[in-house]
Amino acid sequence: MELLEICKKAKETRQQTAVLSTNQKNEALYAVADRLVRQQDALIAANNTDMENGRKNGMPEGLLDRLKINESRIAQMAEGLRQIAGLEDPIGEVISMKKRPNGLVIGQKRVPLGVIGIIYESRPNVTADAFGLCFKTGNTVILRGGKDAVCSNQAIVEAIRAALKEQKLPEDAISFITDTSRETAREFMHMNEYVDVLIPRGGAGLIHTVVNNATIPVIETGTGNCHIYVDESADFDMALDIIFNAKTQRIGVCNACESLLIHEKIADAFVPLLKKRLSEKSVEIRADEKIIGILGEDEYTVPASEEDWGTEYLDYIVSAKTVASVDEAVSHINRYHTGHSDAIVTKDYASAQKFLNEVDAAAVYVNASTRFTDGFEFGFGAEIGISTQKLHARGPMGLPALTSTKYIIYGNGQIRP
Repeated sequence: MELLEICKKAKETRQQTAVLSTNQKNEALYAVADRLVRQQDALIAANNTDMENGRKNGMPEGLLDRLKINESRIAQMAEGLRQIAGLEDPIGEVISMKKRPNGLVIGQKRVPLGVIGIIYESRPNVTADAFGLCFKTGNTVILRGGKDAVCSNQAIVEAIRAALKEQKLPEDAISFITDTSRETAREFMHMNEYVDVLIPRGGAGLIHTVVNNATIPVIETGTGNCHIYVDESADFDMALDIIFNAKTQRIGVCNACESLLIHEKIADAFVPLLKKRLSEKSVEIRADEKIIGILGEDEYTVPASEEDWGTEYLDYIVSAKTVASVDEAVSHINRYHTGHSDAIVTKDYASAQKFLNEVDAAAVYVNASTRFTDGFEFGFGAEIGISTQKLHARGPMGLPALTSTKYIIYGNGQIRP
């Protein structure tokens, strides 16, 4: 199907999805979840084709991990949809209602955004998550995935559309652009006559391209140069567990830790323990002079460059720097991070509060892994992305982030004097 036809159909369908009842939406979400599980063999077979092509093309391990789907990840997709079905429907919620001196009663209520376009890279789970969140909020969605996951994405979309058809609901509530060329992607960015908002999900290059080329309003989801600062009062075992989880549980995700800051007073004692723990996963440490002085140079400990402080590696690599105070840590983070997620490990209440108050990120943690910045973990069922901008939405974007508002006014014959 041509891009223009896809966009026209999505716009034509948006009124139908906007007025679906909560029960209709929830029943459809449960049906889609069940169908994904029933068709898991077909989904995995499609994914195997993408994985094989990825390996042939030299795709890095972190990106292959993002691309892969298996029975467990399909079960997670299905559970995410079921959780969304169990969440309160925001559409129609009256946010405020006030009576004016002239007798007019003026309120605001939540309404769908309309047609949402999503351009994303090698994460097939985004396909199911995006559908679920957009559908529950009465929106239609047009998906344009990357070429690396085209077989997986198409198989998931076909399963979703089949489930909607069984429920006698509009299949065009979700559409998929199979043409993965850059030309089609750029054309899509200019479909503002049909698409109400565009959300990019992926690496810095993709996000930069969309933000700078789209004529459609964009909600910017960010890359993740996430920091963990180990304060001088930190519990070492806790710090090591948090860092190990944040860095190595999944390396190809935006909420993985990429940068470490360590208070200089504990560096001599803590850094060798850090090195030992990270060596379990062969993590390369790109370190400042003080840490190099403690550990020496070897295959997995090398001097950091200025560029390392601002790099999202998506690999078994982490930058590490010593700082003299929580103030220096906050200053460094605010200079080099991407505004995604940052954490402090500390026993000191004042340091924790200072970090929470002064680090300018979408999610700021005390004594916990940055890996929790996730819609599922935050209780949203899933997320459409993690916004690092400050307008409209910030952080994991659940159902309310996919709504707008309109004013509703009740009168009894008032005219303006």
